[in-house]
Amino acid sequence: MNKNLTVSITKENSKPVAKDMFGLFFEDINYGLDGGLHAEMLENRNFEAVLAMGDKDDYHAIYDGGYGWSVYETESYGSSLRYHGKQPLNDVNPHYLVFTGRGPKPAFTNKAYDGIYLKKGMKYTVSFYARPIEGEAEVTVSVVKYGETLAEAAVNLDRDGVAAEFAVTAQETEPADVNTQLEQDESSGDRAGSVWKKYTVTLQAQKDADQADFVVSLSEEGTVAFDQFSMMPEDAVLGIFRRDLVELLQGLKPGFIRFPGGCIVEGNGLANRYQWKLTLGRPEERKFNWNRWAVHNNSSDFGFSGSYAHYGQTYGVGYYEYFLLCEYLGAKPLPVMNVGIGCQFMCHEWVETDSPEMQQYIQDALDLIAFANEPADGKWGAVRAAMGHPEPFGLEYLGIGNEQWQTEEADFFTRYEMFEQAIHDVYPDIKLIGSAGPDVKSEHYRDAWNWIRPAAAVKKNFVYAVDEHYYVRPKWMYDNVHFYDHYDRSVKVFSGEYAAHVPGAGGMNQPQTNNWEAGLAEAAFLTGVERNADVVVLASYAPLFARLGYAQWSPNLIWFNGKSSYGTPSYYVQQAYSLYRGTRTLHADTGLDAAAEAQEKVYCSVTASDDGSVLYVKLVNAGDTEKAVTLTGTDFSVSDYQCIKTVDLKADPAVYNRIGAPETLVPEITEGSEAVGEVKLPAYSFRVLVLEK
Repeated sequence: MNKNLTVSITKENSKPVAKDMFGLFFEDINYGLDGGLHAEMLENRNFEAVLAMGDKDDYHAIYDGGYGWSVYETESYGSSLRYHGKQPLNDVNPHYLVFTGRGPKPAFTNKAYDGIYLKKGMKYTVSFYARPIEGEAEVTVSVVKYGETLAEAAVNLDRDGVAAEFAVTAQETEPADVNTQLEQDESSGDRAGSVWKKYTVTLQAQKDADQADFVVSLSEEGTVAFDQFSMMPEDAVLGIFRRDLVELLQGLKPGFIRFPGGCIVEGNGLANRYQWKLTLGRPEERKFNWNRWAVHNNSSDFGFSGSYAHYGQTYGVGYYEYFLLCEYLGAKPLPVMNVGIGCQFMCHEWVETDSPEMQQYIQDALDLIAFANEPADGKWGAVRAAMGHPEPFGLEYLGIGNEQWQTEEADFFTRYEMFEQAIHDVYPDIKLIGSAGPDVKSEHYRDAWNWIRPAAAVKKNFVYAVDEHYYVRPKWMYDNVHFYDHYDRSVKVFSGEYAAHVPGAGGMNQPQTNNWEAGLAEAAFLTGVERNADVVVLASYAPLFARLGYAQWSPNLIWFNGKSSYGTPSYYVQQAYSLYRGTRTLHADTGLDAAAEAQEKVYCSVTASDDGSVLYVKLVNAGDTEKAVTLTGTDFSVSDYQCIKTVDLKADPAVYNRIGAPETLVPEITEGSEAVGEVKLPAYSFRVLVLEK
């Protein structure tokens, strides 16, 4: 086997690289939002949880508002938790808790996923709505572990009937099939004129704590109604997002964020699809929705109920907050719209293309653009301004459908054409993202391109880019490094969801599948994506987040628990491509044909700054022996450049990061200028060279 290779670089036929080429795909899967990116620490905080069950074309949800809540007493004194809908805080989320406390200092607790994690000295804001019914008890909120109180604050409830100042708005939606079997009579001692009021207290952690208990207690016996609990750390980014997760996103310098999915856009059926308008306004008035991933992998073996049957969406982060996050990270927003089709893997549901309902789906897309881009005195611009952002967000991209494919009944192609016509009639500059279906191997993929290319040839702005997805074995990525070399350049590609799945990577909670074998294959495949930046204009790994012990999918880019988080080897591959991205491609030729390349297992790409003064050379050695590579220029002299930085990732393919060892594999960065000579590539390595003239 040849151990000495020459890479010849030429500036001929240089192609532009999109400034925002490498970005993020976010979906609320693996408890990535509730329980993850949203800094909210409590679970089922609004008592709207449901138990989601069923199988394809037959899903339903049973109200289970007490999920995650329980009486917290060492002895039984007869305290009880009941869930009501008679005198709600609002009509959008109508259920609430009535706690009847008996005995000394009665209390209840929240599961908080796997418990409360505290940092010593950190302050936490706890809020809730309450309505006293019986007794004069003071309410204390605390965090407790093994009987020790680690943080605590108390508040006296207002019994003068001062109303909370908020509008009760019943927003239109298509609710899930929820069985609302509730107790309708709260107590014979219900106070006349008793009203809801919001209370806020601050807890300060006296010490670090893992998996502690969140406790709400009464100073004496009594009955109190509660709703809309919240516990947020003081370091939450924008008061919304979990800081360590946002910092990991910042480390990627994403050019865009695609949100909110993913299959979650479609729903298991249209009833629980994502409806962006229901995520606006005050958090307590955002209608709870059960999560499409709550029924993932359901089977008859477990009564068609899975491990995460209570997985829900409280929408503490909605479209407005997604736009804020994009702005904070300097990433362009790329929201995705439902086209009137439920998830095609999970159901056979759609609205007819000639129905009034279909027109509403299209109007929702038009209204979203107005919400993002209208001045503050427009109808939807005023809604945005009222939420705190008078200036437009500057939306450029919009996804039409998730990974839809054509069927005779659902007819995705017609739907896309309807959306495209309506949107571009009003907003001709919006860049629309189409879909090539769920893979790049099937007839769905071929049918999509056979429709898109002729349509795009007739209408210039028919589509900006077509979303392609591939979850594949590492071997596929090596075999398809040249996948885009011969693509028709007339229509661009969005590599919207990709990841290398090592054998056994499917399923839940397997962080070990995010190993270097997967990351190295992705690094090799991305050399081909980057070389073909004139056709691939956007790219994002998927999925983004996974909470340990709560994941429906493996692998993922970032794993975390309630306390800490880490980037996987795949994370650092994505980071290298994002941070060390030139503005133009240069052709790099190893002189190897496909068979020789597969034997040598060396892959490369080169980009440059506009003026050519900086080169970014990416080299992958997927083989088990060291390789030597010499860089030469065919129309310029490589010796005119100095290597000012080297970024190295190298390890045994089985190596992976984990909570206890989050930096097992991280980039080794070497700074300093040296002449460009022969480059040594260790076995199983990915190297980035930054060369400067």
